[in-house]
Amino acid sequence: MSTINAESEVRKRYAAGAKAAEARLCCPVEYNTEYLKVIPQEVIERDYGCGDPSKYLRKGEIVLDLGSGTGKICFIAAQVVGPAGKVIGVDMTDEMLAVARTNAPIVAERIGYSNVEFRKGRIQDLGLDVDLLDAELKKRPISDAASFLAADELAQELRVKSPLIANDSIDVVVSNCVLNLVEAHAKRQLFEEILRVLRLGGRAVISDIVSDEEVPGHLQDDPELWSGCISGALTEEGFLGAFAAAGFYGVQILNRDDQPWQTVEGIEFRSVTIEAFKGKQGPCVERNQAVIYKGPFKEVLDDDNHRMERGKRYAVCDKTYNIYRKVPYSASFEFIEPLTPIPEEEAKPFDCSRTSLRHPRETKGQDYNVTTDASQCCDGGTCC
Repeated sequence: MSTINAESEVRKRYAAGAKAAEARLCCPVEYNTEYLKVIPQEVIERDYGCGDPSKYLRKGEIVLDLGSGTGKICFIAAQVVGPAGKVIGVDMTDEMLAVARTNAPIVAERIGYSNVEFRKGRIQDLGLDVDLLDAELKKRPISDAASFLAADELAQELRVKSPLIANDSIDVVVSNCVLNLVEAHAKRQLFEEILRVLRLGGRAVISDIVSDEEVPGHLQDDPELWSGCISGALTEEGFLGAFAAAGFYGVQILNRDDQPWQTVEGIEFRSVTIEAFKGKQGPCVERNQAVIYKGPFKEVLDDDNHRMERGKRYAVCDKTYNIYRKVPYSASFEFIEPLTPIPEEEAKPFDCSRTSLRHPRETKGQDYNVTTDASQCCDGGTCC
């Protein structure tokens, strides 16, 4: 399918789904009922998801929901992050946005604060504010080829000067059964856009439908299967690989449904929820730090192709060292600081293209020659 046809089918079906509930568009999902009490029934009935990424959020975070629909995940997230946090929903379907925007003041009144807003845009193009573009085009409508080209230039200018979502502005990007709806050739841009808007150290928590086999062409050309979260599904391996290819690290499966949601021509389609972090960007510098992989596997291979055997002391750059000290890696490593710290401003470049062992003398210092006695036990007490 072409991008225009795919988007048209999705918009048409979800516009209808905003007016009347369609059971075939969603998987059974259990949400925290406490959070649902303040959400109007109109929103709950027109929710089309396959997971609950909101359960992985924390207080005070700035959250972006891609394909927010009528706003259910946004309204749950609003309660999780609290008044110190903020939630932004992005959707392209006017009918969905209308329901979400109508109900936002109702939810705000019930929880006692307003921290949710909804913006119109395509999730694979988070730079372009479609409402803003629409307002500008009403002043200078497209009437010929020249005005069409001028509109394209205007869109690019808006992406730079007035982006829908700014660079490095979001703590957590969530999405619930929407990424699969983006046409195949735009998916790379989609993952790159998620990375762009996240701050350094931020993360994506995405629930989506994946397949256990590649989806054949004739299924991809079926409009109903495309808008029904089938045709555009990536394979399980391909879904995680897309995050790694975009520059994420720490990509892991948080939840994978045992049973498929649907099976089409022997291909199983099921819900997964993954988490992926932004933080590998930046220079690699040498500060004489080392890490030891604790096991239980004999060896592991990280996202930068560093292969580490259990129990050995490895040289790492300052950036990698600090990444490993955070979730999801921290429990798997021991961390060794140099006896004499190297100030950041004095640190030299580190070659991260290789994996090498770190001799203890590099962290202790070549002239280290201390001798201690056994007057105390290892725990600081007296041995006898």
